[in-house]
Amino acid sequence: MDSSPHKLYHVHGIDSRQFLEHYFSDEPDMAFGDDLLKFPIDSLRQLFTVGHIKGDILIDLSLGCFIHHLYSASEFFKNIIVLKANNRCIMELKRWVDERTGAFYWGHASTFLQEKEGYSDQFGDKEGKVRSAIQHVVKYDPEKENMTDPLVLPPADCVIIATLLDVISKDQDDYIRYLRKFCGLLKPGGHLLLIGCLDTTYFTVGKDKFHVFTYDESFTRKALVREGFIIDYCNVKERTAVSDLVDYKGVIFIAAHKEK
Repeated sequence: MDSSPHKLYHVHGIDSRQFLEHYFSDEPDMAFGDDLLKFPIDSLRQLFTVGHIKGDILIDLSLGCFIHHLYSASEFFKNIIVLKANNRCIMELKRWVDERTGAFYWGHASTFLQEKEGYSDQFGDKEGKVRSAIQHVVKYDPEKENMTDPLVLPPADCVIIATLLDVISKDQDDYIRYLRKFCGLLKPGGHLLLIGCLDTTYFTVGKDKFHVFTYDESFTRKALVREGFIIDYCNVKERTAVSDLVDYKGVIFIAAHKEK
């Protein structure tokens, strides 16, 4: 490991396509399929199937420009608003939403979900539902009081935060501050779905190594309770991936709701 300071995701940006190819591709040697692709898809599928979490508006805040975690969500929310910190991620996502040439291939994610659901849906229909649900892709700045200024977002029934707090938080205080800001997008009684990587110090994209805030399950639980959330579900998957691209020890999935 080199001694140079790690880059900050929301300050320096990442190569969005390399990020997807490293961590989410359908290549046989892609190490993270079980941990980062299948675990979130199946966790969200099981949660949404219960039927307690649904509504009009879902706001997604996730690292990079992956969309596999939104497949199940598109069945239960009419409008999905995706917030992205940099232009490269916005362009990468819009390329997929608009079905433009060169868009990243997500067919393996759709196939996995259909297999877990136990029925054979048309691939195009599944993809189309996600594309139709993604109504807006908006740039945000986490340091602004209104992160999407000059736009004012409507209160959300549900907010998904997927590994984003991990990479923009320098320390515990940062994590709490950003968590509070992101959850301010929720309406009273709204639901938070949180995905994170535990005990991580870095992740790599190409030649660049990026900072990750190190935390454990106990810290996450305490942070949510401190912010007024009731934790409805928590599951931790121990790492199975063999790769030095990132050093997480496990992936956590939490569903919680805000007290009214």
